[in-house]
Amino acid sequence: MDASELDRTRLPRHVAIIMDGNGRWAKGRGLPRLMGHRAGIKSVRSAVEFARETGIEVLTLYAFSVENWKRPADEVSTLMKLLNEYLRLELSNLMRHEIRLSVIGDFEGLPAVVQKALQRVMKETEGNRRMVLNLALNYGGRSEIVHAARQIAEQAKAGKLRPSSLNEELFSRFLYTSGQPDPDLLIRTSGEHRISNFLLWQISYAELYLTPKLWPDFSKVDFLDALKDYQRRERRFGA
Repeated sequence: MDASELDRTRLPRHVAIIMDGNGRWAKGRGLPRLMGHRAGIKSVRSAVEFARETGIEVLTLYAFSVENWKRPADEVSTLMKLLNEYLRLELSNLMRHEIRLSVIGDFEGLPAVVQKALQRVMKETEGNRRMVLNLALNYGGRSEIVHAARQIAEQAKAGKLRPSSLNEELFSRFLYTSGQPDPDLLIRTSGEHRISNFLLWQISYAELYLTPKLWPDFSKVDFLDALKDYQRRERRFGA
C-alpha cells in the first residue's frame, strides 16, 4: 500500500461506505453469521484508521438500517451487543486519534442500553476535531427526508419559517448530516449495485465505487484503490 500516490489536494472530504457482505463471508467459510459480523468490525477499525491517516474529514458507515429490524431477533440482538463492544473498546482510539463520533438515524428507536453507550462516547469525543465518524444506525434515507419535512412543516405552522424561504440549502439543515459536507465518494462492497436507501439526498453528486470484496475482506489497500479511482475521475456536478 502506498498512499503517497494520492494527490492530497484532491481527496474527498466526505466518504460514505455501505458495508455489505458479512453474512456471505461467514457462509462461504461455513461459519455462523456472528463470525461474519465480528470480522466486519475489524474492517471498520481498519477503514477508520485509514481515513484518519489519509486526511478524510468525514467518514460515514452504514451500520444498521431501518430495514435491518426485519432480521431474526437473535441476529439483531447480536449486532447491538457487538456495537456496544465496539464503542467500549474503541473509545480510547477515537480519543487518541482525535475522532469525533456522531450518529445519524432515528436515535430514539435504538435500545436504551445502546443509546446510553453512544451518548457516552459522543460526549467524550465531542471536542475532537481531526475527523468525524458518522455511524448510520436505525437509518433510512426516505425516513430521514420525511423527518426533515415534518420538522420544516412544524416550524412553518409555528410561524418560525416561511414556506417561500425553503430551498435546498435550508432543507439540508434539517437532515441528520446538517453542517457536514455531502459525500464526495460512496463505496459499496460485496458486488451489489444499489444504494439501499442510504443518504438519498446527500449523494446526489457523489462518485460511486463498487467492489466485489465482501466487507470483512475490505482492507486499507482496497480503500486506497477506491481513492485512486476517485482521483482519476472528472467531477462535473451536472455541468
